[in-house]
Amino acid sequence: MILFDLSKIDAEISELEEKENSEGFWDDPNTARVVSARLSSLRGKKAKLESIQNSYKDIVDLLEVCDESDMEMRELIEMSEDDLTSVAEDLHHKLLFSGEYDASNCTVEIHPGAGGTEAQDWASMLLRMYTRFAERNGFKLQIISIEDGDEAGIKSATFKVIGEDAYGMLKSEKGVHRLVRISPFDANARRHTSFASVNVIPEFGEVSDIVIDPKDLRVDTYRSGGAGGQNVNKVSSAVRITHLPTGIVVSCQVERSQLFNKATCMQMLTDRLMAMKLEEREKQLKSVVGEQKKNEWGSQIRSYVFQPYQMVKDLRTDYERGDIGNVMDGDINSFIYAYLEMEARNSGSSKN
Repeated sequence: MILFDLSKIDAEISELEEKENSEGFWDDPNTARVVSARLSSLRGKKAKLESIQNSYKDIVDLLEVCDESDMEMRELIEMSEDDLTSVAEDLHHKLLFSGEYDASNCTVEIHPGAGGTEAQDWASMLLRMYTRFAERNGFKLQIISIEDGDEAGIKSATFKVIGEDAYGMLKSEKGVHRLVRISPFDANARRHTSFASVNVIPEFGEVSDIVIDPKDLRVDTYRSGGAGGQNVNKVSSAVRITHLPTGIVVSCQVERSQLFNKATCMQMLTDRLMAMKLEEREKQLKSVVGEQKKNEWGSQIRSYVFQPYQMVKDLRTDYERGDIGNVMDGDINSFIYAYLEMEARNSGSSKN
């Protein structure tokens, strides 16, 4: 067995510690938060690596001195090996989060494709799936804005996922998700296909190379409504900001305070502009923000089939599962890890 190589983790920890100790570092709270989150994540992984290596060495030492007739000792060693295997597998998953922003919080946007009520209902089903996913993984999910559908579902939803490796976990969800089912809205019970897009943006913090001219902004205020806005719909506290040069639109209705909602919108706009800038750099296209997709046939990343059979299949990795109820209840970690494993293999191949 080859033990884990800590040299790369140690090198990045040293680099981030140097940043953290530099003069004026804490004057920029947003950047400090991103760096500190990454540093904390790396330190935790290093501690687990060292613990696993020590446990492995202890087991090897016990095997060398253990008498084969000592059944009690043999059982103890087997239990230790099972525990070590489980911890090592969990750590292996965590080590897949090697991107610069993987440890950061992220913002997730869901938009239905064409199809009216069908697509809007599908978008709301995805929102529920990610809400359950956050609960299962100990993340905090904060709704930023929701626009209800005309009859059912949602026209759009934006929410923040807060916790260690939130972006690392959810970056694989960016793309178009396709649903096939017997429509509950069709009196003739025909099978329908619906699409919804998911966009995932890391929390970049303060970025010096993104400058927003107030003249380039159109700021609108309105009364909040729908989920997340029940407590603020009596006054025009919700804020929508349009960045005129790019057409990017962000909105927030999470608080009663118009100033707070505007500040949240500005941070979201900065993150969107930074993501756009990174997308223009082909070198970082796949490692940071993934590929942009359109809401149409041929561009989906995952297919969810309810009828005539039950199957969820990721079209990038070919990983599939038949327990669609569990998947829609937020049990999507296996899809995420299959994608991250594929990306790690591809990254390793490209370096050779």
